[in-house]
Amino acid sequence: MRTWDDAAARQALRSLFDAAVAAADPRKVLAAHLPPKPQGRCIVVGMGKSAAVMAAALEEAWPDVDLCGSVVTRYGYAVPTRAIEVIEASHPVPDANSERGARRLLERVRGLAREDLVIALISGGGSALAAVPAPGVTLAAKQAMNRALLACGATIGEINTVRKHLSAIKGGRLAAAAAPARVVTLAISDVPGDDPAVIASGPTVPDPGTFADARAVVARYGLTPPPAVTKRLAEDADETPKPGSLPRAEFRLIAAPMMTIEKAAELARGLGLAALVLGDALEGEAREMAIVMAGIALSVRAHGQPVAPPAVLLSGGEPTVTIGKGAAGHGGRNTEFVLALALALAGAPGIWGISGDTDGLDFMDDIAGAIATPDTLARAYALGLDPRAMLAAHDGHSFFDAIGDSVRTGPTLTNVNDFRAILIS
Repeated sequence: MRTWDDAAARQALRSLFDAAVAAADPRKVLAAHLPPKPQGRCIVVGMGKSAAVMAAALEEAWPDVDLCGSVVTRYGYAVPTRAIEVIEASHPVPDANSERGARRLLERVRGLAREDLVIALISGGGSALAAVPAPGVTLAAKQAMNRALLACGATIGEINTVRKHLSAIKGGRLAAAAAPARVVTLAISDVPGDDPAVIASGPTVPDPGTFADARAVVARYGLTPPPAVTKRLAEDADETPKPGSLPRAEFRLIAAPMMTIEKAAELARGLGLAALVLGDALEGEAREMAIVMAGIALSVRAHGQPVAPPAVLLSGGEPTVTIGKGAAGHGGRNTEFVLALALALAGAPGIWGISGDTDGLDFMDDIAGAIATPDTLARAYALGLDPRAMLAAHDGHSFFDAIGDSVRTGPTLTNVNDFRAILIS
């Protein structure tokens, strides 16, 4: 029987996180999903945190195909490519390069013939990274709306419903611009449920949402959009392409959260842990999710239910963090979850946890996530920290940096949402 001390538990948790990230590496998974090589031209467009490495993987898989095109990725996420242009832009709030890059993608797909093939490389983050405003909307107005949506606690699906109706490229508009060429989308999912219409706001996928749906999101969260956004959302005439309207557009999912969780579960079993998968699409407030997960972990420890220890609870998805007035902390949803988990466990022995964003960045910093241990709170108190006050201020990054339990990976060049693991000895 393996002894689960602090060092062994930490090593196991980090190994599980790294295995999940590796399972979604485009360089390992993309080639198997490519369509037959085209008879005509092959245009490559892409957007997202993985777009550049996906482009490089495509060039490696098809060295004999004359590829051309452009992809937009996050600053610092570019990789060398042979022929495909890489444009870097801002995330999670778009900038001028986001607009320039999106316009470049639209230019690339215009004027194509029926025998031409467009390969669209789509991954998480694409909504902000390729952001060309719809007519009448400025980039500044889109930026303001994006910030408000990120802070109000809206789900990624709700956020993207609004984004699509403020965009000239999202919600199927990129595929519509490519007609009559065939469009094959290769996508890495970072959204709960892997809905193609939600990943990067579905630039090549018909949009079932409407302007009325977008207005409902704004009303639900009591937002006050810039005047140009209010005017745009009141216009029902310029709807996004609806289901059935893009007959030559095909979607292929090459990596998704459940694939990575299953890989982590396989590794966990090899370490002698019972692996209980709680789901790949969990949503809700990060701190409330942490309280629920802590309760399950305590039940495992005390009663052997719903699984007998030693065990690991695995989950994915994208919780939210609602920023209240006066909360000016330094954090993201993963450090928020781990700090709330530590508080809920209250130093319970034999339980460790990790949560991290598989793209390597928990919101806007260089922190992917953090690890909680049975002595997290004790070490924090010894340093004079107030964990509850720092959670209230959404200051998880500062908290875990101070106690030395931040998880840093650097840009992973993939993104299948958040990964969480709680180990119970």
